[in-house]
Amino acid sequence: MKIEFTKMHGIGNDYIYINCMNGMDFDPSDLSVKMSPRRFSVGADGVVCICSSDKADAKMRMFNADGSEGAMCGNATRCIGKYLFEKGIVKKDVITLETLSGIKTLYLTVKDGKVESVSVDMGVPNFSPEAVPATRELINSPVTVDGKEWLITALSVGNPHAVTFVDDPYAVDIEKTGPKFENNELFPERVNTEFVRVDGESELTMRVWERGSGETWACGTGACAVVSAAVKLGICPENTPVTVHLRGGDLVITCGERITMNGTAQFSYEGVYEYDN
Repeated sequence: MKIEFTKMHGIGNDYIYINCMNGMDFDPSDLSVKMSPRRFSVGADGVVCICSSDKADAKMRMFNADGSEGAMCGNATRCIGKYLFEKGIVKKDVITLETLSGIKTLYLTVKDGKVESVSVDMGVPNFSPEAVPATRELINSPVTVDGKEWLITALSVGNPHAVTFVDDPYAVDIEKTGPKFENNELFPERVNTEFVRVDGESELTMRVWERGSGETWACGTGACAVVSAAVKLGICPENTPVTVHLRGGDLVITCGERITMNGTAQFSYEGVYEYDN
């Protein structure tokens, strides 16, 4: 089977995007496992299927590199906004997108017919253990992982996150420590983990270990979780834009009653994949 795809990235968080507005005749989980390996296939953090919706302008289904389906991906929402607009599928500068975490509204900044950036209403952060889910509430709570005590704040921004503030996120052996956070018994559905340095009251630097994908160069929901945790702990002010530095670039997050994420999205290339199912 030949599958046409578009490779896109949001500040280095790269996915394979497939137009499924007219239906899907393949197993997206299996396809993600086969297309995601770097060097041996297309290579990506996963596969995103852009589907039709009876509730919004379009629907997103995203699959991690291990084939598991994710509820939400902030960087992917921005890429989908650019994809839908520039391919003429939804020719509006305000687009609604159905996700497993609810309907998201995308606000496109367009110049000369091109989408320069996208702001996304990411909803309300939820620190309750039921929402994460976690076995107990974690608000700057000491937790021992890999023989070391970390102060963890856990929350959901549509998917689960564990945020920990450290002196230097690039000193963390993330390939060793990340999986131990991801699969910790505190988080029955696994967890994304952010290691964060405070650079100022409106500037943070982070690395992220994503469940099902490993370290990625960016994570939109992760950046939202980091700023939400920083506001909760009094590190950053609320209702103030905070620049978050990720490996692939910067996102600007504002957290008040709701979270707003602003950033870019880029096309990389298009191709055809020979899928053997």
